[in-house]
Amino acid sequence: MTRGKVLVTGASGYIAGFVVKDLIDAGWDVVGTVRSLGKADAVRTALGLTAEQLPLVAADLTGDAGWADAAAGCDYVQHIASPLPVGTPKNDDELIVPARDGALRVLAAAKAAGVKRVVMTSSVAAIAYGKPMPPGGFTEVDWTDPASLDAYAYVKSKTIAERTARDWVAANGAPMELVTINPGLVLGPVHGSDFSGSLAVVTQLMNGAMPGVPRIGFPVVDVRDVAALHVTAMTAPGMAGERFIAAGKFLWMGEVAEILKSRLGDRAKRVPTLRLPNFVVRLSALFDPVIRTVVSELGRTRACNAAHAKAVLGWTTRPAEESIVDTARSLIAAGLVKQ
Repeated sequence: MTRGKVLVTGASGYIAGFVVKDLIDAGWDVVGTVRSLGKADAVRTALGLTAEQLPLVAADLTGDAGWADAAAGCDYVQHIASPLPVGTPKNDDELIVPARDGALRVLAAAKAAGVKRVVMTSSVAAIAYGKPMPPGGFTEVDWTDPASLDAYAYVKSKTIAERTARDWVAANGAPMELVTINPGLVLGPVHGSDFSGSLAVVTQLMNGAMPGVPRIGFPVVDVRDVAALHVTAMTAPGMAGERFIAAGKFLWMGEVAEILKSRLGDRAKRVPTLRLPNFVVRLSALFDPVIRTVVSELGRTRACNAAHAKAVLGWTTRPAEESIVDTARSLIAAGLVKQ
């Protein structure tokens, strides 16, 4: 006897893979979506699951096909799929449109299927941009201003998608509920070679891809802790409209480099130690569009306070140092960084 059925969108994704495993381990029936069923075997192999354990439906954020079938018979939805760029999109709408319209497609399908609650993955990107950081860090009451100069395409897409989802549920969703989870920089072990762009920080450091370390930082969180928060928020009582920051310690990239060097020794031999002056990064940005997107982050502290998730849901996190080292070791084991 199972506990019920859950749809996990974007089942090939980094966070989604851990959510799928946690749900199945907890006794839920799970169905996932992928953009193409050509990825189905690879997704299941990476997670160590069979086709019976993880049925998959083809559904893309940019189209209507597949979403009604995916949501049919589901009690809950974990909407985790969202475009995450590795490089710089040519146009902001390349990210904004699929994130916003995809969320609406999932919500409409969920409502039509009689789903009780949707847990949607947002980001601290929807919280911590376009305003000064409050004392004690950003909290769930804060919202990014997508018109601000430091709101680049990904930041805009997460903010607009979450706002739009909340507005839709308020107008059309009842009695279905919506909860959003807003993670920081998600690190941790990988299931396979198809992992999140958020791991690029550790990957580039381990590969020595940069001549030095820019003064850029982020609130770090472990993918295993993010997945646990998604699962807890799915069935906890009184969650309608809730919003939970999933983030831990704010770390500068130089601090991440120091942790890798101190904990991994010779395995982190390519990790740079030189601190790059801001003017060098700004000069490089004139010629490199990827660097250009992060210039506004130089020297900016965007600490986020997860006290709400800890108080309401009893959420706990492992130390950031553990997450960073586990990320690197997992990348080494998978052959995804040079040794």
